[in-house]
Amino acid sequence: MVRNVFPMFRESFSWFRKPGDAMKQDTLAVTKDILSRLVAFESLSALPNLDMIDFIRSYLDSFGVTSSISYDESGNRANLYATIGPYGDGGVVLNGHTDVVPVTGQIWTDDPFVLTERDGRLFGRGSVDMKGFLACMLAMVPEFQAHNMNRPIHISFCFDEEIGGFGAPILVDDILSKGMVPQAVIVGEPTSMQLISGHKAGLELRTEINGFEAHSSDPTKGVNAVEFAARFMGKILATAQQLAAKPVHGSAFEPPYTTLNIGMINGGAARNITAGSCAFDWEVRPLPGDDAHAILKELTTYADAVLLNEMRRFAPEAAIRTIIEANVPAFHADEQSDAMRLIRELTGLNSSQVVPFGTDAGYFARAGLSTVVFGPGSIDQAHKPDEYIEIAEIKKCLGFMRKLARYQAQ
Repeated sequence: MVRNVFPMFRESFSWFRKPGDAMKQDTLAVTKDILSRLVAFESLSALPNLDMIDFIRSYLDSFGVTSSISYDESGNRANLYATIGPYGDGGVVLNGHTDVVPVTGQIWTDDPFVLTERDGRLFGRGSVDMKGFLACMLAMVPEFQAHNMNRPIHISFCFDEEIGGFGAPILVDDILSKGMVPQAVIVGEPTSMQLISGHKAGLELRTEINGFEAHSSDPTKGVNAVEFAARFMGKILATAQQLAAKPVHGSAFEPPYTTLNIGMINGGAARNITAGSCAFDWEVRPLPGDDAHAILKELTTYADAVLLNEMRRFAPEAAIRTIIEANVPAFHADEQSDAMRLIRELTGLNSSQVVPFGTDAGYFARAGLSTVVFGPGSIDQAHKPDEYIEIAEIKKCLGFMRKLARYQAQ
């Protein structure tokens, strides 16, 4: 749930329409104001985000900016896409995701869903990943309009990036349906305003194991799903160690090898029952050139040939199923692409980097849209207790967006 702040927000925004330096000064204040409202939405991945999308749409409506909404199959999660400036090709898309990771089990100094300012930092869940960028986009809308641009700036918001990028493919289809071909897409993930030209792919996986329950006084009469899950996870971790022992020297990625991670496990009913079921979520993030599906096949072959064979000696109905929940594409931008040249022209950056974490950039690039990853704040602060974004990073991002507006007005 979000606190009922939008009517108050609209009233407070009436003073923003000012020219020149006064507008620039007010934009920072309004960015912080918008960010506080975005953080107040507990927009966890896989949960409905329509309240946050309605807030953004109403905000844009107040400036006469129309937007389109695209939904998931349930109709409970949505993307938003809006255009400032003329209809036509040559636009630049600014993109960010609305969802955030949970705070369960984390110890925060303050309420994670109330933006708190301390020592030049803005604390709150999603402040850096990536509602800070969203707030910059929204705060800049009147400045974009004031530049009377010859080519548009599009702003877009998508759902469920954190759990596999489920909103991005739907958003891409919506963008392409407009008939306006963007020159570039900027995915504003936290990169400390450094130019990112590539990242690893990712297989997001879930393994479900069904065993056979029995009284724990004689475990031999049951098939313990937790036990077999532990053995399967041991094989996954051993594979991860083998890959880590063979780093690719000279790789631009850190760490310079394919990684595997087990993120969540749930199973069993009580300590005195052999567990009848167990499930765990895990992932593979391959280096370019490594085949995540081949790694997955090796692991599932072990599960079927060794573990399941053993389980079915005692319980023919036993099962091990591994489901691919998301197949996040890798991202690699050509150094001479439109998006790379645009960022370099506006910032003077001469070098680019790659990152190990995934983004929605791969989905845009896969559709043939020239894309980069470039945004405020550090990924080192994301997903942690007391997540924050530096106010200095917000200022840098607003400065970049002003340069972009002038570029689009040329």
